[in-house]
This record gives sequence, C-alpha cells and structure tokens, in this order.
Amino acid sequence: MSNLTHFDASGQAHMVDVGHKAETRRTAVACGHIDMHADTYAVLQAGNSKKGDVLGIARLAAIQGSKRTADLVPLCHPLALTHVAVTFRYNDTACRLSLVVTAETVGRTGVEMEALTAVMAGLLTVYDMLKAIDRGMRIGGIRLLEKQGGHSGHWQAETALPS
Repeated sequence: MSNLTHFDASGQAHMVDVGHKAETRRTAVACGHIDMHADTYAVLQAGNSKKGDVLGIARLAAIQGSKRTADLVPLCHPLALTHVAVTFRYNDTACRLSLVVTAETVGRTGVEMEALTAVMAGLLTVYDMLKAIDRGMRIGGIRLLEKQGGHSGHWQAETALPS
C-alpha cells in the first residue's frame, strides 16, 4: 500500500499532508456523456423541457459540484478554485450530450477530483431534468483527460476529447 498516498504505513486511510508542497497553478480537464432516446435528445436540443433550461442548470450544477468536492469525497482537500469552465457538445448520430469541465486553482494539490465531480453533477442534473420523458438515459465515459501542475507535471489521456 506504500504507493497509495491516502494510506499510511499501517494501511489506515488518512488525508495526505500537502503542507510542504509549493503552491502552483494546477488545471484538470474531465469529461463524460449521457446517451438518450432520439425524442429526448430533440427536446434537449430544442430547449423546450418543461423543467426549464436544462443546459443552464446543468452548467450551474457542475460548477457547484466542483466547489463541493471535499464535502462528497472524504479525503479530498477543500480547494479555492480560481476558475471552472463547462462546455457541452452534441453528437446527433449517437443522441449523446458530452460535458467537458476544466477546473483551475493555485494551490498545493491538484484539481482532478473537482473536475470529475463537476462532470458527474452536471450529467446527473441533465438526467434529473429529462427523466420524466426518458428514465433509460445512460451516463458514462467519466474520465480525466488532462492535468497540469504540481510535482507530477503534465499528464494527458491517450485518447482524444470526445465528440
């Protein structure tokens, strides 16, 4: 277990001590998607859901989710985020909505969990707002695409950004 930073020498979970790390600019990009029936996809694209502006509310949910990550993931450090950007992409062929989140901070630990949590919160909100017409929607593909900053430097996923 010595390679897993959230466990001490005796195998007990603990919050990693980042006090000795230098503050650096850190960025993470994460993505995911939600697949739906064609009629649900048409409602989403037309922007006429009975519950209101699906993408606007999902964008706010993603941002809020990023800010609440430490409340949801027990060993995450609370971070002062400096920027969160949320982008949606339509894939008409697959009846798929993709969501990409970029989270940024200047701090002692990375923002990967904040970006990933934001993606989940945004996609869950899309599901919640459209479930009355399609309970069979499928959320998937949640993953980190890129991270920059800190001791481990720059990392990028081998596969490209989703369409």
